[in-house]
Amino acid sequence: MDDKTASENPVARRVPPVTQEMREKYCQLVDYLREQGSVAVAFSGGVDSTLLLHAAHEALGEKCLAVTARSESFPQRERQEADAFCEREGIAHVLVDSEELGIPGFDHNPKDRCYLCKSELFRRIGRVARERGMAHVAEGSNVDDEGDYRPGLRAVAEQRILSPLRHVGLRKAEIRALSRELGLPTWDKQSFACLSSRFVYGELISRERLAMVDRAEQELLDLGLTQVRVRVHGEKDPIARIEVLPEEFGLLVAHAAQVAADLRSLGFSYVTMYLAGYHTGSMNQSLGEARA
Repeated sequence: MDDKTASENPVARRVPPVTQEMREKYCQLVDYLREQGSVAVAFSGGVDSTLLLHAAHEALGEKCLAVTARSESFPQRERQEADAFCEREGIAHVLVDSEELGIPGFDHNPKDRCYLCKSELFRRIGRVARERGMAHVAEGSNVDDEGDYRPGLRAVAEQRILSPLRHVGLRKAEIRALSRELGLPTWDKQSFACLSSRFVYGELISRERLAMVDRAEQELLDLGLTQVRVRVHGEKDPIARIEVLPEEFGLLVAHAAQVAADLRSLGFSYVTMYLAGYHTGSMNQSLGEARA
């Protein structure tokens, strides 16, 4: 991540110690994956999919394949980290192009945007899996994902994609704890969601606006912030709403003038900080059915 030690990293400080129950869940995960015979893992390089891929490789060896999407919604830094992990672990890795902006209606950011994206992505990964002789496709959602508005899980169900982490009951904190014990580099990595999730439902998503968000978040990460979202409100005079962990408010404020100038140079008219702090799915607050 950056040069912070584990004790200074607020993400790391929230990771619980590993329990015997967690270890048993991991063993169940490996056993479940071994039973599948062969698996193509939808691999983003994030916390969840890295543990899943590690377990799949442990269970299946060469009968495990990592497949990573390449698109405007997926920052280059994430793809590079995914590449590096697979190379280091000796895991076969395939890149597939996912053209979300080519999906009819996607650029208008409808409420089921994630469903449209995941449906297209899993179709492409499924094609690669079949070409490589993989019996199944697996993705990395965890039990905590069931408590938010996640239309992408509908695509998982429709295409019969395996969700091994949910199958064995693993939660995000448990995944981080096990990743730390296994020596995986992602154990204290910031949580990531595709860049399209930064926009208000119903507002335009474009290559240019995605690039603005990508560059803005990278600048904030370069300051040493460990968990960052730059949410975008408005099309004509876009507002950047920055979310960071409450423990890092001080660091952001200390660089406020620099951050404001940098983000305005990227095309944002106004730069703000969200006082409630970072939390996943905050754009879903505008949806009446968010918790349905």
